Parts: sequence; C-alpha cells; structure tokens
Amino acid sequence: MPNRAIYPGTFDPITNGHLDLIQRGLRIFDHIIVAVAENPGKKPLFTVAERLEMIREALKDTPNVTADSFGGLLVDYVKSQNARVVMRGLRAVTDFEYEFQMAMMNRRMEPEIETVFLMTGLRWVFLSSRIIKEAAVHGGSIEGMVPELVHHKLKEKFGFLT
Repeated sequence: MPNRAIYPGTFDPITNGHLDLIQRGLRIFDHIIVAVAENPGKKPLFTVAERLEMIREALKDTPNVTADSFGGLLVDYVKSQNARVVMRGLRAVTDFEYEFQMAMMNRRMEPEIETVFLMTGLRWVFLSSRIIKEAAVHGGSIEGMVPELVHHKLKEKFGFLT
C-alpha cells in the first residue's frame, strides 16, 4: 500500500500556507490527495469546481499530489481512497482544540485511520483563507500570500480587475 495521506479542507481559497504544508507533507508521504470538503454550511465564496481548478493549477508541477472533492464523513472518504492517514495543519493552540476533537471523533469511528499534524511554517502562521478573503474584499494586497491564479480569481470575484 502506498504511503498516502488525505489533506482535507474547504480551501476557499487555497493559500501559500496550504501549499507549504503540502510540500512539507511530501517529505513524509509518497502521495497526498488534497480533498475539498463539500460543506455548503460554510457558505464558500468559490464553488467546489473553482476550488479544484485553483488547487490543480497551483500544484500542476507536483505529480504526486492530486485534488478531489468529497461529501459526507471524512473517514468514509479516506477509506474509499485506500488511505490510512489524514494530514492537518496547525497554526496556533486554538486550531489544536478543534483539530484534536475532530481527530478523536474520526479515531472513534475508524480506529485504523491516523491523523498527523504539521505545524504551519512560521512565514504563514498568520494566514488563513478567511483572512485572505477579508483583505481581498476591501482591495487589500494579498500578493505573495496566494498562488497567482487565486489572486486573479479573488480580484475578479470582488470586482477589482481593470
């Protein structure tokens, strides 16, 4: 069985912090599936298809990473992909509380699935998709914090393209 991890999230949108975690995760795992959660309760800015497009473009030169989407329980998706590891990023203690609860619930439902936490790189510790959207909606500079396509798509969404 390949050493495969699932990196789940909403990725609305993907940031350079996410990309940093993926690159660092590839030092541990042979293959990473970036799994976009179909969670309409979060009221995403981008559709699942748009998020997948941005992820695939950002990772087009990384052959051992694929992007996919899923609905329902994460543990069911992990099993469907013949994986046994969930990879998650942590920025701060507040992230840990939520992620710990999710990892324990996943373990309760499926004891064979492990969760591996990677600390966010110091350069990106402040960064989140929510903060990126907040800056972008007001025309703030997000250059260098997201892939170029994401930067363009955010400007387009918020009407800042000239």
